[in-house]
Amino acid sequence: MAITLLDSQPGGGMPSGAVSRGGSPSRVSAAVVGVSTGALHALVDQVQARLADPDAGVVVGAADIGEVERIARRVDALRLALVARADRQQVHRRTGHSSTSAWVASATRGDGAHAARDVVLASSLAGEGLAATRAAFDAGDVSSRSAGIIASTMDKLPESLTDVERAKVETSLVQKARVLNPGRFYRAAKFALADAERSAQEVAEHVEAQLLDQETRAYRLAMVTMQDLGDGTTRLQALLPTFTARMLGKVLQSMTAPRRDHLRKAAEAALADGQTAAGDLTDGSVAADQHASTRQPDQSNTAGRGAGAAFGVGAGRGVGRNADWADIDWAHRRGRALTELIEHLDTERLTGKVAATVIVTMTVEQAVGAARTAQIQASVREATGTLLEMTPSAGAASTDTGTLISASAARRIACQAGILPAVLGGPGQILDLGRHHRFFSDPQRTALAVVYDTCAAEGCDRPFAWSELHHRQPWSAGGLTDLDLAIPLSGYHHRLIHDPRHRHHITTNNPDNPGAKTVHFHEVAASDQGWSLPSSRRRDPAAAQA
Repeated sequence: MAITLLDSQPGGGMPSGAVSRGGSPSRVSAAVVGVSTGALHALVDQVQARLADPDAGVVVGAADIGEVERIARRVDALRLALVARADRQQVHRRTGHSSTSAWVASATRGDGAHAARDVVLASSLAGEGLAATRAAFDAGDVSSRSAGIIASTMDKLPESLTDVERAKVETSLVQKARVLNPGRFYRAAKFALADAERSAQEVAEHVEAQLLDQETRAYRLAMVTMQDLGDGTTRLQALLPTFTARMLGKVLQSMTAPRRDHLRKAAEAALADGQTAAGDLTDGSVAADQHASTRQPDQSNTAGRGAGAAFGVGAGRGVGRNADWADIDWAHRRGRALTELIEHLDTERLTGKVAATVIVTMTVEQAVGAARTAQIQASVREATGTLLEMTPSAGAASTDTGTLISASAARRIACQAGILPAVLGGPGQILDLGRHHRFFSDPQRTALAVVYDTCAAEGCDRPFAWSELHHRQPWSAGGLTDLDLAIPLSGYHHRLIHDPRHRHHITTNNPDNPGAKTVHFHEVAASDQGWSLPSSRRRDPAAAQA
């Protein structure tokens, strides 16, 4: 495709260029603003041919993917530079398009909303004040998403910052964008003002203002639509604030994931004297069906084999409405869980207090406000002579679902749920259970939520709320159920850590999260395993001790 002008054909078609018989652009004449792209196409063809050659013996590594990603980022940066130039030149007017985004969507046969976002980012990067970001993006060091986060963050900085302070902030953001995935970088960027060496109070108030604006906008945009399909089903679509959606997601996951703590408790609910868990366990619900699936055969009774005897993972077929539970995908499991959640809503208490199960971690200053904190500080000083160091009452509170919320939202939630002071290990909170209990307790999980916000595996961004607590030394090998031996892992990494085909090591020197453990996995080469996989099922002794 030959592109010699930032213009498209009359009528809004693709930019002019020689086209081969097959209808695709000719590689010979392909160019961008007069510069031939033949060498780039030839390079792609060579790599594709090598991958397709069965005799080449290609083994793909992380460096290969990383280099292709860098090239893709550079091309993306070039594309946005073209869009920015086209926007300045008002190219869309030549072809009758209503806007640059409409012109881009037409020229690329792309999505209008995506094109509009591209125009906004392209214009931001082409403007003044983002030279470091533009250079890193052009070099392929940061992605377009991370560049967008930087542009948005810089735009929201206080106008009182000097050029030098803004440069410090941008430099720091670019450095973080190079090493953090977009999710973590988005969170870190909220505190960018700290890199301008402003006070903790200023930083906290800036973060609070950003989060409040985001929460207000998200709340106003929240919507639900329902379409009766006429076949006994209704299509439900919702746009919710992310924090609220993750609360719902956590509830649905707890109802559907067979390895969650509440199911373990249900499995242990058949007491020595024959008592069972409270509630109707014969109503065919997900909870009833999974409870039935976790019980031992000698603990089941006739009633348990009735309508509620449908089954979860590892069980046979039943006659309940969830009898096919093991055969359906997770989307349908969550759909059934949501159905039951709605069916069992206590409508008489909808305007009352809600005991949120999402863990929100905040300081005492954020919980009670600056005025009350000052009173506490004065009381402690009068009683003990000690002046407590106070932190800002504004700022961000973290949640175990991976979402940052404003201190104002955290205080609102605290009014509707219980508050557990994080004086970990204090009276009433036994955080080391030794060999008395195999499973980690709720207080232990709450304590770990203060330290971890994601799975402990290197590079995993699964929220802590989704994690399963792993014994650093397996319980079966004499391990203790103590807090400092607990490692939160996503379901995938929890299975991986017990997989004999992988070894791992644990580090505790994470500068971004002191005290947290990080698990690094290493695949064991087949020659080192000492057996053929998967024909043999013998375990690797070294991996078994991990």
